[in-house]
Amino acid sequence: MTFQLPGFDLDDFISRTLAEDAGDAGDVTSAAVIPADARLNAVMDSRDAIVVCGLPIAAAFFRRLDPDCEVGILQAEGAVVSKGADLMRVSGNARALLTAERPALNTVQHLSGIATVARQYADAVAGTGATVLDTRKSHPGLRRLQKYAAKTGGVTNHRMTLSDQPMIKDNHVAIAGSVAEAVRRAKDAKLTGVVVEVDRLDQIEPALAAGADRLLLDNMGPETLRQALAIVNGRVPTEASGGVNLETIRAIAETGVDFISVGRIIQSSPAADIGLDFAGD
Repeated sequence: MTFQLPGFDLDDFISRTLAEDAGDAGDVTSAAVIPADARLNAVMDSRDAIVVCGLPIAAAFFRRLDPDCEVGILQAEGAVVSKGADLMRVSGNARALLTAERPALNTVQHLSGIATVARQYADAVAGTGATVLDTRKSHPGLRRLQKYAAKTGGVTNHRMTLSDQPMIKDNHVAIAGSVAEAVRRAKDAKLTGVVVEVDRLDQIEPALAAGADRLLLDNMGPETLRQALAIVNGRVPTEASGGVNLETIRAIAETGVDFISVGRIIQSSPAADIGLDFAGD
């Protein structure tokens, strides 16, 4: 099955990644060491317990350089596997598969790392009613893939682009002059679903009075969040952000906020340890 992700051009991604990795002269090592007709049978496996993500993309790398190769994907996207689990088997032209090896592995390692951390955050708030969101803190050119990985791990995607939802942040407020004035301008522009960041309790009522549709409660500890939620009193959905990690997120969720946005799910996830090993004839 061909990997499809709205807004993501797989063919272009494969082409650009292979070109970047191969350089002007291509894989000089494989060309010198491996006979042109040699075959390779290999297994991709995980050296960590992970949430699997990116295997169809890895398969596309191998198939691009050897259209006749045989690829067996052994785990579903989002599967939770233990250390040592086999993820994929691939058989084909040795030169082609070795040239595709690093781009394929890099992709699966990176996306599985994000998915694994995303699952940890989702599990950490289980039963509280809070929804964990990712953010736009992503790497240039990789946002759609990284958000796909976060969703595969069990969190919800926040806005993909600046055009998806109006969000008034502290710098918008500073330039506009006040929270109320920033919200007023957004409403005058006929924007809907306006999210407003507040970092002080005294900003809440002006934001709501001006027509905020959702409040982003920024860098507030659990006790301050409870005070903020008492002021909001259910009038709009609330989102907590800032200072969120696996040690703090449960206490934040238990305050009763509706959403918790976590930049580090994408921004700081370590790559999963995954390898591709020769499997003999």
